[in-house]
Amino acid sequence: MALVRPEHPNPAARRPRLVVLLLLAFFALQLLVFLAFRAVRPPPATASAAAAAAVPVLASAPTRRDENDSSCGGGLVYVYDLPAAFNEDLLGMCDALAPMYSLCPYLANDGLGFPAGGTNLSSLLPQQLLGSWYASDQFALEHIVHRRLLSHRCRTTDPARAAAFFVPFYAGLAVGRHLWAANATGADRDRDCVALLSWLHAQPWYRRSHGWDHFIALGRITWDFRRTTGAGWGSGFLTMPGVANVTRLVIERDPWDGMDVGIPYPTGFHPLTAADVCAWQRYVARRPRPRLFAFAGAPRSAIKGDFRALLLEECQAAGDAACGALDCAEGRCIKNNALVMELFMGARFCLQPRGDSFTRRSLFDCLVAGAVPVLFWRRSAYEQYGWYLPVDGREAEWSVFIDRDQLRAGNLTVRGVLAAIPDSRVRLMRKRVVKMIPGLVYAAADGEGLGGGMKDAVDVMVDGMLRRVAEQRPRWRTT
Repeated sequence: MALVRPEHPNPAARRPRLVVLLLLAFFALQLLVFLAFRAVRPPPATASAAAAAAVPVLASAPTRRDENDSSCGGGLVYVYDLPAAFNEDLLGMCDALAPMYSLCPYLANDGLGFPAGGTNLSSLLPQQLLGSWYASDQFALEHIVHRRLLSHRCRTTDPARAAAFFVPFYAGLAVGRHLWAANATGADRDRDCVALLSWLHAQPWYRRSHGWDHFIALGRITWDFRRTTGAGWGSGFLTMPGVANVTRLVIERDPWDGMDVGIPYPTGFHPLTAADVCAWQRYVARRPRPRLFAFAGAPRSAIKGDFRALLLEECQAAGDAACGALDCAEGRCIKNNALVMELFMGARFCLQPRGDSFTRRSLFDCLVAGAVPVLFWRRSAYEQYGWYLPVDGREAEWSVFIDRDQLRAGNLTVRGVLAAIPDSRVRLMRKRVVKMIPGLVYAAADGEGLGGGMKDAVDVMVDGMLRRVAEQRPRWRTT
């Protein structure tokens, strides 16, 4: 027979059971609250955030960006994180990248070069403007553009959100180190380029468009990448099928290749803010210019009928009061850019013939100095920099064109042509040149850029590339 425990007659004996029930209810309530908070917890890190953490940035590039910036209406730019062999490792070879001098000082400060405060520019420029100037080299362009794009307000770290894709391959440095090497072969000059294309073609975003929405910056002229024979000059990079659809932003373009887009040579002026640019514009606009024109260049005595030698003769004939001349033989102007800037800032016009190729950095030194360029070949500017210089009938707003054949024949003189331009017209031209300066320089700024709505050369580049992608998108989506 089972024993049954009788209920205790004392009601107080039920209190422990009540306490237990209350405790159970309390813990149940806590559990419900906990589950409720779990239901609304923050979402886990997205693939975009993970990609952002994985993308290395240069030392001076902040990681903060506003990818919803209203000024990025044309879309966002994704910067590939290439293997270091294609960019960073090349910087470590700076002593061996150029034949006549080390590029190490010029690749310092993320490609801007060493500050002008310790150079001969310090005696030329006002102290309040000196901080915007550096000893820069044209071959550092690839590094400069890469730095700016890493922190650009229109950069995205999520390739799925990108309208355009930047490939930060320092092709100019990679090819340049083999250009003058005694035993270098065409295969040596192509090796890095072939490896880069092999890597790029494996990327899903490249395969999606076959490169139509991709772009690259080149710090050498286009002809250094167009070798067609094994023993020819330069690399065959731009003749390789894998780069056929990629836009090339280059300091000198091939006018017959629509995939080449001309961009400015780097000068020594790298402002941090819009205020820095405005201060410089005021300075060059007000600076006295006692000479009518100036010319800086190295004659080529080995070339019969060398045009630069003819211009030096023109300058000498005009006299020192009318024309200032600077012989840039033996790299004198590369080593001492202050001489060039002082010359151009003291003249109203500066002569800009073709150099060893059709373009020269001197054109942009002239414009930044606030002088009006005098051109003798359309391919030196008008057919090169359509994103940056007013063209299509507006060339006379900011430049003078002289027929070189008429000059050679003795039918006119440089001094005669320039002296005939009314002072009122010269003032308007110089005003237009000074207004163009912001878009011709590569800012030292990060993130928001110069600010105040002012755009530097990289901002113009991004805008132009996004327009170009939008125009080309229907083409690659149907091929």
